[in-house]
Amino acid sequence: MGRNFGGKGPSPSRRDMLKLAAAASALAGGGTAQAQETPPGKFAPRREALENLTATEADTLEAFCARLIPTDANGPGAREARAAHYIDHALGGALASSRESYRSGLMRLDHQARLSKGASFAALAPDAQDVVLADVEKTDPGFFSLVQQHTIQGTFCDPYYGGNADYVGWNMISYPGVRLSVSQADQAMAAHPAPERKSAYDSPMFGRGGAALADRTPAPADHSQMPKGMGNHDH
Repeated sequence: MGRNFGGKGPSPSRRDMLKLAAAASALAGGGTAQAQETPPGKFAPRREALENLTATEADTLEAFCARLIPTDANGPGAREARAAHYIDHALGGALASSRESYRSGLMRLDHQARLSKGASFAALAPDAQDVVLADVEKTDPGFFSLVQQHTIQGTFCDPYYGGNADYVGWNMISYPGVRLSVSQADQAMAAHPAPERKSAYDSPMFGRGGAALADRTPAPADHSQMPKGMGNHDH
């Protein structure tokens, strides 16, 4: 079991806490999610061509995301879901206003790792990374929260947006996928619905043209008009 970065003693793992958060979000959106373990397996995360981050920034962010929702005995985590790729891609569109926050925040994180542990953040062992992140959560809470929210988005989003690779996030929370119709059996909730593993935008009802436009459009600059975790945070 993991621990909260800033806490002391045993507590629910970060993975389990974020699974519950994602499950609650899925339920709020009309899906049916049930907490259960993902069978362990071998997943080889692929590294896509970078779109907005530098190679050093991407390495640091990849390691950061991987500690927020870590791969463990229950299955893959944010690294395999390609949450960092989701963020890199979105920084050129919907999250463009956060680009400077990521540039400066990742630089500060890596500097803190080198200062306190003698190596880049990405090169540290997981336990050492957790120690550094515990400090960052206290000293730079805005940036920590920003990455945490975007990591959740990238792990559990519709795969159209570049995250949730191989439906890792949906499998993690047993989210059955988009349902355009609900049968009587589904309504009875007597059995788990068969998972539908495809993007919502694969359906003619949801055109990819509109999704592509939203994907390229920066989030509003007025923080009161954007969802939690979207856009820039002041530091």
